[in-house]
Amino acid sequence: MPVNFFKKSHIFFTFLILFSFWINYTKAQASLGLEKQFIQETRKNKEDFALIEKGTATNIFYDGNDYKGVIRAIGDLSQDFFRVSGLKPELKSMSPAGKSAIIIGTLGKSKLIDQLVSSGKLSSSTISGKWESFVISTVKNPFPGVNQALVIAGSDKRGTIYGIYEVSEQLGVSPWYWWADVPPKPRQSAFALSGTYSSGEPAVKYRGIFINDEAPAMTGWAKEKFDGMNSKMYTHMFELLLRLRGNYLWPAMWSNAFNEDDPENPRLADEYGIVMGTSHHEPMIRAQQEWKKHGVGAWNYATNPQGLNVFWQEGIKRNKNYESLVTMGMRGDGDEPMVEGGDMASNVKLLENIITDQRKILTENMDQPVEKIPQLWAIYKEVKDYYDFGMKVPDDITLLWADDNWGNLRHLPTAQERKRSGGSGIYYHFDYVGAPRNYKWLNTTSLPKVWEQMNLASQYGADRVWVVNVGDLKPMEIPIEFFLRMAWNPNAMSREKLAGFLEHWATREFGTGQAKEIADLVRLYSKYTTRRKPELLSPETFSLANFNEAQRVSMEWSALNSRAAQVNEQLPQQYKDAFYQLVYYPIQAMKTVTDLYIAVGKNRLYFKQGRAAANLQRNLALDLFKQDQQLSDEYNHQLAGGKWNHMMDQVRIGYTSWNDPKKNIMPKTDEIQVPSASGFGVAIDGSFDSWPSAAPAPTLPAFESLNKSESYFEVFAKGAAAINFQLKADQWIRLKKESVPGTNDYRVFVDIDWTKLNSGKHEGKIQISGDTTTVVINVKANKATPKQLAEAKGTFASLGAPIAFEAFLASKKVSGNGISWEAIPGYGRGKSGMSVFPVTSASLEQPGTPVLEYPVFFAESGEAKIDLVVGPTVNFSPEGLRVGISVDGAAPQILTIIAKPSASGSDASWANAVKDNARTLTSSHSFKNTGRHTVKIWMVDPAVVLEKIIIYKDKLPYSYLGPIENKILR
Repeated sequence: MPVNFFKKSHIFFTFLILFSFWINYTKAQASLGLEKQFIQETRKNKEDFALIEKGTATNIFYDGNDYKGVIRAIGDLSQDFFRVSGLKPELKSMSPAGKSAIIIGTLGKSKLIDQLVSSGKLSSSTISGKWESFVISTVKNPFPGVNQALVIAGSDKRGTIYGIYEVSEQLGVSPWYWWADVPPKPRQSAFALSGTYSSGEPAVKYRGIFINDEAPAMTGWAKEKFDGMNSKMYTHMFELLLRLRGNYLWPAMWSNAFNEDDPENPRLADEYGIVMGTSHHEPMIRAQQEWKKHGVGAWNYATNPQGLNVFWQEGIKRNKNYESLVTMGMRGDGDEPMVEGGDMASNVKLLENIITDQRKILTENMDQPVEKIPQLWAIYKEVKDYYDFGMKVPDDITLLWADDNWGNLRHLPTAQERKRSGGSGIYYHFDYVGAPRNYKWLNTTSLPKVWEQMNLASQYGADRVWVVNVGDLKPMEIPIEFFLRMAWNPNAMSREKLAGFLEHWATREFGTGQAKEIADLVRLYSKYTTRRKPELLSPETFSLANFNEAQRVSMEWSALNSRAAQVNEQLPQQYKDAFYQLVYYPIQAMKTVTDLYIAVGKNRLYFKQGRAAANLQRNLALDLFKQDQQLSDEYNHQLAGGKWNHMMDQVRIGYTSWNDPKKNIMPKTDEIQVPSASGFGVAIDGSFDSWPSAAPAPTLPAFESLNKSESYFEVFAKGAAAINFQLKADQWIRLKKESVPGTNDYRVFVDIDWTKLNSGKHEGKIQISGDTTTVVINVKANKATPKQLAEAKGTFASLGAPIAFEAFLASKKVSGNGISWEAIPGYGRGKSGMSVFPVTSASLEQPGTPVLEYPVFFAESGEAKIDLVVGPTVNFSPEGLRVGISVDGAAPQILTIIAKPSASGSDASWANAVKDNARTLTSSHSFKNTGRHTVKIWMVDPAVVLEKIIIYKDKLPYSYLGPIENKILR
């Protein structure tokens, strides 16, 4: 058979595979904006509108007097048609002609749209007088000679632009086509289903991001690619925001001045449709860097009001014709606390005077009443102390409440505050520089946590402004989109739909074939990395002795990385750049840094134990340190042909204080001098010690028949030679020996043959013997009686060891008055967190319904402790946050998460909570009888998120994640 036949067959079958992938994608292609997918690959009925058909793209008609930003976005739509089909519709500023037409315009600004409304062809009821709303509708006979049109009409400039980009996204152009190199999805045809699709108004009026902490990454990237943070770069950012239905931006400010660095920056922002602001400590549309250049006198209003007022007046004059949201008030220079003028009352009075004088400047320089000028006051850090003291600001100024810099809201509007005409907003963080430690390298944001906190904001009426600190923008792509989509319509991003967001996102970016797997990769990455941010990792974070914790964590990352590698291998080539930056690199990078710290921890432990393998762990750590740099180099220099060079320049290894070192620093490791002679030692599960030694004989953690766990010990080489030893154990002790790769060491797994034991407690021994060394390990086992086994059925059971289980596994949920405990999928360290809904439910004076119930079997009576692992929430109301707990019929105890309202960084408990991304509440209880018990968790306040429950008698051995969870005994 001719060789060419095989070549042609290979090409043919390759084409079939790619064509099948494309068909599967286009069938499932959907937007994350509208819940309704109205653009399809095939015509469903004759009323459907052809956007692309038979090698032709339908022409676009608009009014040339429409907003420049709208006309510019129409150009983007034409280019998006070309991206997906190779066909570019003609853009015509004239009355529509031809059998079909796409008509785009703004109500009151486009004669074409106004004519359609006045003739009754298009209803404007859903957009007239609305903020940033659009309607997309198929219309029959819109104009003489035109049989059918697809009309995109907006209530205002941004409404129209959002409608345009909705069509782009549904055609197959991701909002991240430029910023994450997501390839457009090819189409040979596209049809808009007949009907009308309305966006509704956004729930949050101003929705945006803050570019911050941008050196060295974004600063270096922008300098190389655009010669600075200028309009050539920012126009890409403006477009991204609009494609994500954002409208608000705090620009980069570390060493940048948006309005001065490039005068085109503010002009183009306004033309595009972006509302500009300045950060929480840069009032009156002037950057901190501008004060460094032009300021006269001290940044202190008590001593230099004239110099500051002149400076602020110049900013308002310069930008008065552009759409802005003016930051009011004042902090210290460089985001430090304000220079105080005396006691609290004097400081409050001074800040009130500052805002009064700032509003005079607005009145004198802007052509509208000051009450109509959008303004906000950022109540950040110590500024909240002034507000709590009683500081008053004009009713029309939006109160922008800040989180604690770690994603935990510090305040939500009270009933009285919700009456303010200026409303309230939220300043949130995905990136931060400050105590207890910087975090700005990777995305370490948990979407369920963001949802839980911002759902509180929405439900409590903080809906005027949502702005989030996103660092360098990359690699925060996924949480940025989630945040902005949720800001548009929090109700559409419900608790029930939360789990589906990532799959929807993955389908849009990569098609249906791998969407579920990619979504799960991102979900697990987020869960693992938010347990402890990389900048906070240390060799001691995950226990090397207890619960096999470090090994389990490392295995989780390895399994995730293997899955990501498999997806990367299977994805078509055009998706690999996007997959690398959005999914694969973060997983590889976090795995590498986690394994690095674990290896350093093992090196230090093995050095103390005298293991020859200490050097192996040292070499492994050094290799991982190099690998971390290699991954950064690949991201910076190879990804997308070097498009993103410098974006992975952030320092992440070697922190010793809150601030980052100047460069990544390899953690200290120890090198052992390995003798040539043979010799072995023994280390066991649950201990940092080694034997033989003068310490008490080693004893493995006790075994229980109700929780059939496996333990281990290690026989390790002290010298370079192979070791010889013999094992001997009681007949009911089972041993399985495995060599440790790359070493002369062995790990011996231990479990119990329960069929050879009677009920009750037993003690046995394992003997490890060699030519000159003998070590005996004690083994304890406790087998349940038939009565205990029967009674323990259906419970989380223990004969004395700690009991641990996830909160969502409640056997019974008792609701009352429409209030219940419900799961937040994916929240926290486990599968879900439990919280009270509705979140606006009134607090209770005493614990009451709703109640969660958990059946437990505890074979020992007496005093025991219970730990509740909860989310790291801080108080957002003066009453605090509390939860009730009881055992059996005892009166509930009330546990307070924080004793008093907390300012970020004010106490060690807060610092530990944000480092751990969890809090632990401990209570003491009396288990009067052995056997079956019921643990109940009672509501006191809403907004407590319960993750895990741990019951124990003796002090728990250290571990970061706590004891391994029990399963319900079947």
